[in-house]
Amino acid sequence: MGARGAPSRRRQAGRRLRYLPTGSFPFLLLLLLLCIQLGGGQKKKENLLAEKVEQLMEWSSRRSIFRMNGDKFRKFIKAPPRNYSMIVMFTALQPQRQCSVCRQANEEYQILANSWRYSSAFCNKLFFSMVDYDEGTDVFQQLNMNSAPTFMHFPPKGRPKRADTFDLQRIGFAAEQLAKWIADRTDVHIRVFRPPNYSGTIALALLVSLVGGLLYLRRNNLEFIYNKTGWAMVSLCIVFAMTSGQMWNHIRGPPYAHKNPHNGQVSYIHGSSQAQFVAESHIILVLNIL
Repeated sequence: MGARGAPSRRRQAGRRLRYLPTGSFPFLLLLLLLCIQLGGGQKKKENLLAEKVEQLMEWSSRRSIFRMNGDKFRKFIKAPPRNYSMIVMFTALQPQRQCSVCRQANEEYQILANSWRYSSAFCNKLFFSMVDYDEGTDVFQQLNMNSAPTFMHFPPKGRPKRADTFDLQRIGFAAEQLAKWIADRTDVHIRVFRPPNYSGTIALALLVSLVGGLLYLRRNNLEFIYNKTGWAMVSLCIVFAMTSGQMWNHIRGPPYAHKNPHNGQVSYIHGSSQAQFVAESHIILVLNIL
């Protein structure tokens, strides 16, 4: 019975093979080729991403902020794949642009980038770059950007949202404020380290020395200290300075005026109620005196 059953089972298996649909072999072959192609494409993306990160790390080892033109911007910021965040300052630093606020913002941006570059938490998840108007005009046109400076965050995936543009007019461009905004957008916390500045200490020492020397020379006649007219003039000067916005200028560090880089028009009064120029405070000061 066992010898007879074996040929019978072979015949049944042969019949099953004969009835296998012949159209399934091209489908299996196509599926196999598709899997190979997808695997190769994924490997290619990984290699491209590794090359981009390696290049960015090399630039960061030389300087904390690297400048970008249109080609570099499209390759490292706009084009996928990306697994890193990029902070970009769009500015106009050329002397002919006469953008004083751009230079001040660049100093704060440099302090922030250096604080990140030399911190123990530095990694390849966050980079700082800059696009100057004269080096990347096509980038400004592509983003429909007509003002500088502007800070933007480009996330690892997707397009920047409205919150990825830093509200410079309302918050200012201090390095500490930029660091707080970056922490909100990337969860990367940067502790800002400012270089020591002794100008304030020197100015205070000179002022104390001047006042002390004046009091020493007039030690026999100090009646001017009790002069009501003098103190009234000092009080009026302080009131006029405060109401004109001089303290706001000292905190925010705005430019004296703004020159439009496109048409060359100079504005002495800011169009927003949340900001002003130094010239505007002078105009208010004169109106208060009059």
